[in-house]
Amino acid sequence: MHFARGTLNQSYSRYIGRKSAFIFLGLLTLGGFILFSMSTGAARIPIADVVRALTGIGASKRFDIIVWQIRLPQVLTAVVAGAGLSVGGAVMQSILRNPLGSPFTLGISHAAAFGAAFSVMILGSGTMASAHVGAITISNPYITTGMAFLFSMLASFFIVAVARMRGAKAETMILAGVAMGALFTAGTMFLQFFADDVQLAAMVFWTFGDVARASWNELSVLAGVTLVATLYFFFNAWNYNAVDAGDETAKGLGVRVERVRLMGMLAASLVTAVIVSFLGIIGFVGLVCPHMVRRLIGGDNRFLLPASAVLGAVLLLVSDTAARLILAPHLLPVSILTAFMGAPVFMILIVKGRA
Repeated sequence: MHFARGTLNQSYSRYIGRKSAFIFLGLLTLGGFILFSMSTGAARIPIADVVRALTGIGASKRFDIIVWQIRLPQVLTAVVAGAGLSVGGAVMQSILRNPLGSPFTLGISHAAAFGAAFSVMILGSGTMASAHVGAITISNPYITTGMAFLFSMLASFFIVAVARMRGAKAETMILAGVAMGALFTAGTMFLQFFADDVQLAAMVFWTFGDVARASWNELSVLAGVTLVATLYFFFNAWNYNAVDAGDETAKGLGVRVERVRLMGMLAASLVTAVIVSFLGIIGFVGLVCPHMVRRLIGGDNRFLLPASAVLGAVLLLVSDTAARLILAPHLLPVSILTAFMGAPVFMILIVKGRA
């Protein structure tokens, strides 16, 4: 009996060690890409000078300005947004017990796009800065961001309200999300049909998700909301594991399934709404990353959630770095690259899953 218990403890230690090692290697990879991303761009900066600028020891004033005012906010925004979208998608997939659960399949991003279009069309927040190509700007980003956030949260509250009336079942929340996505997509198309050239261009411009939009002020809000929501998810990892085993099993273990599902959905919607309203629509990160992590280390949410956050941060940071280099010195919105990368990766995961 003692020998069997010792063998079991060793197996569990190896189980924990492999997953912890994956997260640790992910953090090291993320740190390396952070330095590489800050050194790469229209003005190339040696990594040694990046370190000097970050530490404030012996850096030139030019490099110091580039690192602190331009690249560091963009890099950190990519890290925070990637982590928030990925961990939000992982939680939605767990509490809904559906592999297609994500902020985008549930209509939250469509609601944000409608809010931005409403701001541009009705409140006049999109203007032409000059006669040059690409001169469309959002003249009042605070109104646009606020409306995008408002409508995305309205969609989330509607989904939760319908779920409460129908018993908070996963199928109900998914169907309500699909319906809300279709409704807000139709609303956006309706506004675009009556928009003039400048308004239409501003609507399309907003939907191009881009981490370069965020300054230090926006980054602080993004980081604060993402950190609080992520900590809440981590503290409920055992509850999500129980829900993964089935509602009846979770209730037998003492988990308040309806409460866990509703609160998790609201927290995931909140972090997604904040990210999308500040940066625009960045697709596939919240859908693909949790699937990739599940295939690598399994579905234990104690490790799935932190690993998804790390992989999401790495994926969005790599995508943003590549987007800056492909058409340099011109900048390609990162959402275009994540869509091109995410769709084939997701198809590969589906095919391998069937095999």
